[in-house]
Amino acid sequence: MTEPAPNHSAPSAFARLSAAKAGMPSKGSGVSSAERMALFLSVLWLALVGTFFLLVPAGEGGSGTLSAVMTLVGIFLPVAMIWVAAVTARTAREMRAEAQELKSSVEAMRMAWLAQQSARNAPSVERKLDEIAASARQTETAVATFASRRDTTATQPSADRKAALATPRASTPGEDQPTLALGTPAEELHAPVSVKDFILALNFPDNADDREGFRALRRALEDRTMAKLIRAAQDVLTLLSQDGIYMDDLRPDRAKPDLWRRFATGERGREVAALGGVRDRSSLALTVGRMRQDTIFRDAAHHFLRQFDKTFSEFEKNATDQEVAELADTRTARAFMLLGRVTGTFD
Repeated sequence: MTEPAPNHSAPSAFARLSAAKAGMPSKGSGVSSAERMALFLSVLWLALVGTFFLLVPAGEGGSGTLSAVMTLVGIFLPVAMIWVAAVTARTAREMRAEAQELKSSVEAMRMAWLAQQSARNAPSVERKLDEIAASARQTETAVATFASRRDTTATQPSADRKAALATPRASTPGEDQPTLALGTPAEELHAPVSVKDFILALNFPDNADDREGFRALRRALEDRTMAKLIRAAQDVLTLLSQDGIYMDDLRPDRAKPDLWRRFATGERGREVAALGGVRDRSSLALTVGRMRQDTIFRDAAHHFLRQFDKTFSEFEKNATDQEVAELADTRTARAFMLLGRVTGTFD
């Protein structure tokens, strides 16, 4: 069993309380206003009594022991009552001061205890949250791996060799496409972009030193279909960043790959509403306002949504569930989730 960490906050709190007490005047020092008033009233009463006996002729006040006792009671009883009231007022003042000191002591102890508990529990809570998040990510990745679609008639090539998009249809003679002398389209001279490079390109380079990201981006831009989506995504991400909306700050809810496949095949409505997993209210509100006020942003958003829908429909045909899940975690896919929810694509 580990010993509890020493409480460094409590001594400092009690030190501050002791210093405050040292700076306060002593309870018994000085004369209060109530005592000064009692002294004044006592002197005034005795002066009135002395004046009374000086003005009354001798012999008219009566004689005897009873008369003397009554005279003394009449003289000193008011004085005693005055000082009883003064002492009561002084006691009440001291009790209020003690109650205030006790309240300060309890508050100092409470703050010291809270500081100690916060210092003791904060690291463990943060560590547990990080462990839970890491475990959730591993579970989702494992589920996507085990649920991947497998072709029973052929073996799927690896992501760095498999083409990202389905093989395009053969071109017709009437289409405006440059060809070589033997009729081979110029694009067919390049090897198809792999799934790995396509996903890296949609996520865009992380920084200026991300050589692999830039290589994949240049490779994807050589494909006409991918280039349209990448440029549309770049325009949208740039416009969103002007409002302080960055895809790295969004943490959308993960949707199952099967749901993405249903969307790629044309299914819409509540059945695929989970794809709009962005829950950040500030980002949603800023995007809605920008869509209403900025026509350029609105046109760019709709163009991007069309390109993503078209390209993802081709990508889904060749991708496994794990590759669909990886694409859904790119910056481009997060922008699609945000704009799709704002424009009602998933409604």
